[in-house]
Order: sequence, then structure tokens, then C-alpha cells
Amino acid sequence: MGVRRAGRYMSLRLGELLVKEKVISATQLEEALGHQKRHGGRLGSALVKLRFCSEDEVASFLSRQYGVPALNLKDFEIDRNVLKLVSREVAEHNQVIPLSRNGTSVTLAMTDPSELAVVQTIEFSTGLKVIPVVATESQVLDTIGKFYYDGVEEGKLTELMDEIESEEPGAVEVQDTESDLDLEDLERAAEEAPVVRLVNAILFDAVRRGASDIHIEPYEKEFRVRYRIDGILQEIMSPPIRLRDAVTSRIKIMAKLDISEKRLPQDGRIMLKMTREGRKRVLDLRVSILPTLFGEKIVMRLLDKENLRLDMTKLGFEPESLAKFQDAIHKPYGMVLVTGPTGSGKTNTLYSSVAQLNTPDVNIMTAEDPVEFQLPGINQVHMKEQIGLNFAAALRSFLRQDPNIILVGEIRDFETAEIAVKAALTGHLVLSTLHTNDAPSTISRLMNMGVEPFLVATSVHLICAQRLVRRICSQCVQLQEVPLRELLDIGYSAEEAKQVNISKGAGCSTCNGTGYKGRVGLYEVMAVDDAIRELVLVGASAIELKKKAIERGMITLRRSGLMKAAQGMTTLEEVLRETVL
Repeated sequence: MGVRRAGRYMSLRLGELLVKEKVISATQLEEALGHQKRHGGRLGSALVKLRFCSEDEVASFLSRQYGVPALNLKDFEIDRNVLKLVSREVAEHNQVIPLSRNGTSVTLAMTDPSELAVVQTIEFSTGLKVIPVVATESQVLDTIGKFYYDGVEEGKLTELMDEIESEEPGAVEVQDTESDLDLEDLERAAEEAPVVRLVNAILFDAVRRGASDIHIEPYEKEFRVRYRIDGILQEIMSPPIRLRDAVTSRIKIMAKLDISEKRLPQDGRIMLKMTREGRKRVLDLRVSILPTLFGEKIVMRLLDKENLRLDMTKLGFEPESLAKFQDAIHKPYGMVLVTGPTGSGKTNTLYSSVAQLNTPDVNIMTAEDPVEFQLPGINQVHMKEQIGLNFAAALRSFLRQDPNIILVGEIRDFETAEIAVKAALTGHLVLSTLHTNDAPSTISRLMNMGVEPFLVATSVHLICAQRLVRRICSQCVQLQEVPLRELLDIGYSAEEAKQVNISKGAGCSTCNGTGYKGRVGLYEVMAVDDAIRELVLVGASAIELKKKAIERGMITLRRSGLMKAAQGMTTLEEVLRETVL
């Protein structure tokens, strides 16, 4: 009871000081205290969540009030050995992290330096004098996540494995899809219980965090695991390097690959049956193994059907862009191209298109490398280059299968482009992808492949370029002040720059301190109308095509990003990272 009263007193004390300094109003303090009572946590966190002040304002105020320095932890070099002084549980519970040690004292980053009980506890447990410094809550949590989960101590891996197994007993189970399993290999792998548990923990933790890819990388003195979450790689853990070969062999066995072959790249697939929050899910993992200088690097792509959005209205299209796209895919013939780099969501857009067109009176054929998701009612063909089944060969065969709609995974060469164009001109709707930077440059790319301008002009009906940017976390979103000059420089008009409200994520436990949760698409949709067609026929450049398309109402990738930033969906940093003016 005494601890609760003390915590409440500190909150009141901090709140009263913030009101006195006119950082917040008395009404805002009452509302924040009510929020804190209902949801728990610190008062500063409640004030930030309610957007009454920013994290930086709270940290700056605490720094002035208690006469301790405020640090930006992103710029601070942390001594990994010092982390052993404070356990992860204590660091997370009290929102503190030890930064460095100097003789008999330790510098401790804290979100609230007024918490004397925390200082005394750490001084007692370490036998060192604590020198407090202030840091924002998101930075402290982010640093804890980065340094305490990357294998500073081997015991952390055991904790993670125990935590997962206690949360969901038997959570990960390899789904047997073939009858000719090598039982000796499986028995030998099962004997190495720590390795099996570690691999299961890595897979389960990746699903729990919403990762799209798992990278397992061997180096000379380090063995690290990274997850790609919302398009950004994050270092998660560093298992002991002695487990490197055992972990690689375990994954190879699961993917039914040759464990004796260590010199050549290998590709495989793992089907997992996973229990998550009481529900059973089947996950498909594409496994790629590549020999490197210090061992084999493994990348596993998680293909989770539950993350596949087949509703086009929820992908992020602007209404006018979506109307153009849907008009093009509902035409009886012609070509619709989706362009963008790897991992920009092209497959999702194409799957959403064919899912919308999939009716009993339509024959849809797809050629994919590989087939990422199985769609009922659609004839999907997996490419096998080693036996001569490539996109061009599949397309030729499709034309003898009485198709209405053909989806080609990617146009990579002249042969595939030529057959796709001819199919589009002979009464078929062809959907495909290309790797280009924007919609107008796709026309030039096709012509560079050797397709005649008049064929491009008559066959291509629409080109959609896209990118994926991270969404701002809805739990810690807050307004951000951006100078007018900066808004004008990145593409807002003078009128828009005066009115636009830009947001960012402060960082919280929901988004692991990143300020982002989930992703949304940016779309540039160029309909090939008569005006654009005339320019294509006379060999106009991509710049001329872009200028004409904008005149005809095309929303560029940058414009799409600026509109989403103005709506509070993403940040300007994300828009600048993925688009150009």
C-alpha cells in the first residue's frame, strides 16, 4: 500500500510541477491522472498518450527540475558489460538502463529521476553509487529491447524459450507434407533438445512480433538473428556461436534440404502448424540458404495467409487511383502492370485483383515463382527453371488452356514480354509486374526490352507503381512541429503547408519503441489514355510521359505519401525514404 501511495504522490508532485511551469493545464493533469489510474503506467506516459505534451518536453522538464543531464540514447555508446549489473526484468519494470561504469559509480538512464526508491534499490544490488540521467520513455524501452534481447547473456535465450513454451506448450510443430521423411535425421535432431527449442523459439517469436522475414547470419565471432518487421531489419538476439552448425542443420532438416551440402545455395520450404493465443494456424516458410565466408546464411520468409489483404479498398489506394485501377482490371482484355522494388507489396495488389475477378464464369491462370499463397478457384502454376518451365513456357501453354485472365509473376525478358503483349491484344486480360522506379518509366523499360512502341501503346491499359511505408503506431501518435520551409521543400503547396498537421509515433510498448506499427501502400496509377498513347507512339521520354500523366490527373508516389502524412497515417521521414520529387 505504501508503494502505491508513494507512486501516486510522485505523480501528483510531477503533475503539479508541470502545471506550475505551464507545460500543461490543471484540467489536463486531472484527465491524465484519471488515464493513469485506469491504464497504469507513469504520468509522463499518460500525458504523452493524451497528446498534452511531448516526451522531449517531459524529459527536458525533469532534467531542469532535478538538475540532471538529459541524454539522447541513440547517440550514446553503451558498454555491454555494464548491462549485467541490472537484470532485464528490473530494467523493464523500472524503465532504467545502466550506461557506463566509472570506478565505484554507474551512470543510469531513467525516465523519472525523482524515483529515489529505484535509485536506492540499484545502489543496494550493485554496491555502486548511481548517477542518474534523464532519457525519454521510448528511447529507454527501445534500448532495453535492443541490448537485452540480443544475447548479451546466454541465459536470455533460455528465458525466451521457457517463456514461449510456458505461454503455448507445443506451440510449433513441423507440418509433414511428404511421406518419405528421413526418420534418422529427425531422431538425431530431436536428441539435441536445446537446438530444437531454440529454433522453435526463433520461429514463434518472429510470428509473435509480426515479422515478414527471419535472417540467421554467421560471422567470424558472432552468430546473430534479425527479423524484418514492417519492412525494417531489427537485431533480435545473438545465440552462442557454437550452436551455428546445429541450428543450420536443424533448419535444413525441417526444410528437407541436404545437410551435407555446405558449398551450394539451397532453397526449401517449411510447413508449420503453430498454436498462437489458443488458435491453430498453418504457416508456410520459404527457406533460402546461402554459403558465406563463415558459414551458411539462412533467410526464411513467413507467408501467413492471415496477413494477406484481398480487399482492395484497404490497401491504401487514393479513391481516384482505385477507381482507375478497378476500371482497368474489369476490362475484357489489355495489360495491367504493377511495378516497384522487391517487398513493395506487388503480389498482394495482384492477388487482390484476381480475388475480385474470381467468379465461376472466368478462367484465371497464374504463373508464379514461387506460388506464395494458394487461392481457391484459381489455376496456379509454380515455375521450375531447372526443367525449362519458365514464364515464357508457361504463358505459351496458358494460351492453349482457354484463359480469360492471365497473371504472370514477372516480366523479366523480351520473350515473356512479347507473349504477354500478344495475349493482351488477342482478347485476354494480362496482369503482371516489372521492376521500375515509377509508372512512366515502365513504358521505356518495355521498349528497351525490344517491344515495339505501337504494341506497348495498344496493349498496356494501366500501370501502377507502389511502395510500402510504415504506419504510425495508433497508441503513441502525437503531433510534430515541422518548419514551413521544410514542408514546401518536400512538395506541399503554400496553402497546404499552412494548414497541414504532421504526426509521428513517440514510441511505446505496443510498437517496441519504434513509433510504427503496420504498413500502408503508396500508389502511383497511370491510365494509358489517348493522350499518353500518342506520346508513346512518338517515342516520348519517361519525363514527358510523367508530365502529361500529372496533367491528366495522376497522383505521383510522392503526392500519395504527402496525402497519407497529412492524414496522420505515416511520417514525413517514411515518405522521403521511399519517394522522390
